[in-house]
Amino acid sequence: MHDFASEFSKALSLIFERDSELWSIVLLSLRVSMFAVLISAIIGMPVGAALAVARFPGRRVLIVLMNTLMGLPPVVVGLLVYLLLSRSGPLGVLELLYTPTAMILAQVVLVTPIIAALTRQVTEMLAEEYSEQLRSLGVSRLSSVPVLLWDARLALVTALLAGFGRAIAEVGAVIIVGGNINHVTRVMTTTIALETSKGNLALALALGAILIGIAVAVNAMVSTLSLRAEQEGLRHA
Repeated sequence: MHDFASEFSKALSLIFERDSELWSIVLLSLRVSMFAVLISAIIGMPVGAALAVARFPGRRVLIVLMNTLMGLPPVVVGLLVYLLLSRSGPLGVLELLYTPTAMILAQVVLVTPIIAALTRQVTEMLAEEYSEQLRSLGVSRLSSVPVLLWDARLALVTALLAGFGRAIAEVGAVIIVGGNINHVTRVMTTTIALETSKGNLALALALGAILIGIAVAVNAMVSTLSLRAEQEGLRHA
């Protein structure tokens, strides 16, 4: 018990004394995850909204596929991206393996289906609510996508935060394509796994505490935005 208290005390010291190694790992984790969520939003939001309003053969199959991709095993995603970026793979010439870019790509594959699926759910409800009004204005289904995305902006921020939560906590895919290289691709989750196996509990505990803090902050923002969205919906009603 004394040893644990000592390690926890060291962990707090690392956090509050702004240990350079600790915070460089945290900043890399945030940078990788934020870029991944941004790219996922650029891809996923239009795709999700288009699936919500469009009507074509095979639409239901695509929706089921997208929902299935939300549960992709991270290690499988890591393996697929590894094969894509390896020297014998189709994108091997770019030499992206074991770089932050490879980690971002793996997270994009994981996060995009989440953002797309949540966007589809939100915009589909709005499309049904505004269908008569949009039809009376002569707005086509696909032309209504920007309008619906703007009107659902609060709910869509929640989708972004959900994607960020998935990305920042990811370990399986990023360790396969990133390699957990010190000062290059070492992020919070991979460092926690490594340092725990080495017995360096202070650094692992410090990063774990920061990761939990980020998770709590993300969930608090999701709850706040959901409440605001509900209140706005009641006012409009």
